[in-house]
Amino acid sequence: MNSTLFKDLGIDGVDPGYIILGLTVVLLIVIILLIVQISKTSKLQKKYSKFMRGKDAKSLEKEIVGLYEDNKFLKTTAEKNKSDIRNIYKRLESAFQKVGLVKYDAFQQMGGQLSFSLAVLDENDNGFIMNSVHSAEGCYSYTKEIKQGQCSLTLGDEEKMALDMAMAKP
Repeated sequence: MNSTLFKDLGIDGVDPGYIILGLTVVLLIVIILLIVQISKTSKLQKKYSKFMRGKDAKSLEKEIVGLYEDNKFLKTTAEKNKSDIRNIYKRLESAFQKVGLVKYDAFQQMGGQLSFSLAVLDENDNGFIMNSVHSAEGCYSYTKEIKQGQCSLTLGDEEKMALDMAMAKP
């Protein structure tokens, strides 16, 4: 078969069957690539339809803005909670947390251990000792101030025991 077109292209000696076979292979490759792209597009369309189900662009935008506002609210709330917790811990330092109680008989003739020494301290071992002495004539109470685990006044044995008991508690 003599063709001027084949001569002009410089392939006048090539069998036209090879050219047709080559074009068929290229066509098959293109068809396969087309099928792959159609499959990918179909999957993407399904994902998009699922994402947009029941929504239009405006309602989707409102939902995204709502999520943003919720996230902003949660961050603000978390920061406020952190601040509140720090404030509570700071205030707890001065709250009475440690207690020591020793009951005793102030006088030998009295029974039932009606007298007591009560030590009440905060986190920094500041507070007071309350001593109540019960006798036949009456009950007498007094306090002694405690600063950093020390008292400027002399402590009795029971008061020392109550203070040591309170300071030993975490």
